[in-house]
Amino acid sequence: MSDHPHWDWTLLRAGSLRLDGGSMFGVVPRVMWSRLSPPDESNRIGLQTNCLFLKSGDQAVLIETGCGDKWSEKMRSIFAIEERTVVDALAEHGISPGDIGDVVVTHLHFDHAGGLTRQDGDEAVPVFGSASVHVQGREWEDAIANRSTMTGTYLRTHLDPIADRVILLDGECNILPGIRSWPMPGHTWGQQAILIDTDDGVVCFPGDVCPTRHHVGAPYSMGYDMLPYENMLSKRRLLDRAASESWTLVLDHEPGDATFRVHVEGNWFVLEPLN
Repeated sequence: MSDHPHWDWTLLRAGSLRLDGGSMFGVVPRVMWSRLSPPDESNRIGLQTNCLFLKSGDQAVLIETGCGDKWSEKMRSIFAIEERTVVDALAEHGISPGDIGDVVVTHLHFDHAGGLTRQDGDEAVPVFGSASVHVQGREWEDAIANRSTMTGTYLRTHLDPIADRVILLDGECNILPGIRSWPMPGHTWGQQAILIDTDDGVVCFPGDVCPTRHHVGAPYSMGYDMLPYENMLSKRRLLDRAASESWTLVLDHEPGDATFRVHVEGNWFVLEPLN
């Protein structure tokens, strides 16, 4: 019998956005990716910011925070950022930000960590009160130094207000009982997948190692990835273990059904939707 809790989990839709299709699919030719995810007139594809709410007894944990609300009209238009936040998604389930004791983020790009803070007059303030924020130490270091090919993705308005409550993780480790970190370098150096023990087995939130169902293929990495080859190796490791151990995957940017099982097919893997 396990001596750590099994978590109940709820998928939260924290708001849609659109990003350039060519950037989202990297070296994959447009003629191929556009069949899978048709772009709009600005070559953007539709994405979602999926998050997880975890509950075990009196403990409440949030995985990811979406884009948040600190966007100018210009930026909201460029990325078609929906006027919806993770706070709205939590409220639909009767949960307030003050109920959250811990927040875990896979990495600190704006569409994952933007919801850590909100606009209050002329300043950004924490959304989740005194909740601890768990992130890999390497990811925090890179975010503060703005080490990225995209200079506008690590934003200090998301980071500085919560700096005093960040818990820095060091590689594979237990974050909380029944919640574990598994480093997934590639998209960023410090990205982590989150493994959650539930009554139905392990639920894995892999972050941007595989953001949508259409990124399951080996060469389907993003132009945003810092280390595309490393990301492919991370994806193989993740999919292989997910298939062999019958995990449930929850994909962070999948706009449709976001939960999947993984099966081996030939020399690679396929995703089976659960809904």
